[in-house]
Amino acid sequence: MISDAHARFLTLTTGMSTPADPTTHNHSDASLIQFPCAFPIKVMGAKSDAFVPAVMALVRQFDPNLDDSTLELRQSTGGKYQGVTLSLTATSRAQLDDLYRALSGHPLVKMVL
Repeated sequence: MISDAHARFLTLTTGMSTPADPTTHNHSDASLIQFPCAFPIKVMGAKSDAFVPAVMALVRQFDPNLDDSTLELRQSTGGKYQGVTLSLTATSRAQLDDLYRALSGHPLVKMVL
């Protein structure tokens, strides 16, 4: 089963609400997104001095020209978590898929939207 956030991402990038099963669907790489484009991404994680630099380093691997001025930080009410919102230049669905996987796999990251 996929998360709500991943389902929203799939709907946005493919127009489908669930991952296509290549054995039962003849699905194309059509996308609702016109590439390249500015693509906002929100990452939530543990409050740690290492969190923001880790997120920025990962995103820079996928967008070396990332504009730091798009960075917005928000602390949770209880102060245990923090959110990073930024806008990167998306060049393809594959780039976004790979970035989503890289961020989701990081130990400090709790959620990616």
